[in-house]
Amino acid sequence: MSFDSSAPVDVVGVGFGPSNLALAIAISEHNEQADPADRITASFVEKQLRFGWHRGMLLPGTTMQISFLKDLATQRDVCSEFSFLKYLSDRGRLTDFINQQSFFPTRLEFHDYLEWAAGKVDLPVTYGAEVNSVTWSGDTFEVKVSDSRSVKGRNVVLAGGLRAKVPDGVRLGQRVFHNHRLLQHLQELPPLQHQRLVVVGAGQSAAEVAAYLHESYPDAEIHAVFGKYGYTPADDSPYANRIFDPDGVVDFHQSSEELRAQLLSYHRGTNYSAVDPPLIEELYRREYGERVSGRRRLFVRGASEMSSVRETDTGVAVRVTHRPSQGVDDLDCDAVVFATGFEPTGLGDLLGPLADACDVDDKGRPVVDRDYRVATSGKIAGGIYLQGNTEHTHGLTSTLLSNLAVRSGELVESFVATKRSQATAERAVHTGDARTEGEKNLVYQSL
Repeated sequence: MSFDSSAPVDVVGVGFGPSNLALAIAISEHNEQADPADRITASFVEKQLRFGWHRGMLLPGTTMQISFLKDLATQRDVCSEFSFLKYLSDRGRLTDFINQQSFFPTRLEFHDYLEWAAGKVDLPVTYGAEVNSVTWSGDTFEVKVSDSRSVKGRNVVLAGGLRAKVPDGVRLGQRVFHNHRLLQHLQELPPLQHQRLVVVGAGQSAAEVAAYLHESYPDAEIHAVFGKYGYTPADDSPYANRIFDPDGVVDFHQSSEELRAQLLSYHRGTNYSAVDPPLIEELYRREYGERVSGRRRLFVRGASEMSSVRETDTGVAVRVTHRPSQGVDDLDCDAVVFATGFEPTGLGDLLGPLADACDVDDKGRPVVDRDYRVATSGKIAGGIYLQGNTEHTHGLTSTLLSNLAVRSGELVESFVATKRSQATAERAVHTGDARTEGEKNLVYQSL
């Protein structure tokens, strides 16, 4: 379903990944029960041609790191028609899934769930529409997309997702790439000449890539390079996981800047540069078994760094430096995969010049209210909401799936409250309660 640009909607969603998909579901379910005056109109634009979530990392056998109960809707509404359990029932696999006795579906199955939900939601979504600009006209936002069409809305929700992060100076190409589109890059990779692949990074994705390449290229050496001495186990313990609870978000937002930094530092091991222990143990077993057999293919090179990388006519020339000894190995490789994480898309990239109207802290990060609305110091009456780029204000759930259902409900509550305030202000203007143009403007700017 595509958008109708003839009239402004209450909410324009920029991006349609899991975050704004969960929001679309929350809006739809709210509208089913709300009074007509409180119903929210919405339209979404997405640059991909169809729904997709990290397709390049849908590696066989990899599982989610969160419970299936942290789906798009359950923590907001256990009776939702968009729950993972409803999906299993529709697919005829509910009993089979229960018999697995696991809370963690495969990544492939969870992606199928997301696609199922995206196909089921009834709000307009325009795919293949990359946003060119977002402007404020005085009463609405205008979101212009790549084909010169536009959609107007009283609020915008930015879910621009994450962008791949690689070390400074690295030039990406056919043989040097980020893991985000791993499967596609491997399909396009020329035949291996050196039978040697390098993976840079120490997190879950890096370990998964190393394991997958080791299985998929049985004649090739796999070199895993990272600065730690070894992979760090992810902290998935029950108490540590409270940092992802909805109450954890409340606690984090009301904390001081100093305490927020401490909490992020304490719990980085739940999300960053950390690997599930069973995968660590599996990689160690493989490497040790090869030492025993005498045929080494897996080399986990801890306390090391890639000090240079250069594409050649036949592959990639890589220099790996062991940091304690400063010993150097020069490797001729067929490809280098940087599994070095992501960073949030900046407000400037999403809003263009309109980003200058947003308040920032002393580190240049957006100031974000509890309801995920960016502070604009009255420069813009409409709401700019963020799904992502709020780790500094809302904690570690900002870029994760853990809190999507609850966050979406909170966003809807904010939209409804804003809509009611706007209706009250308009009634005041029309009935003469605001007697001058200056007073009228003050009423609108207070929204």
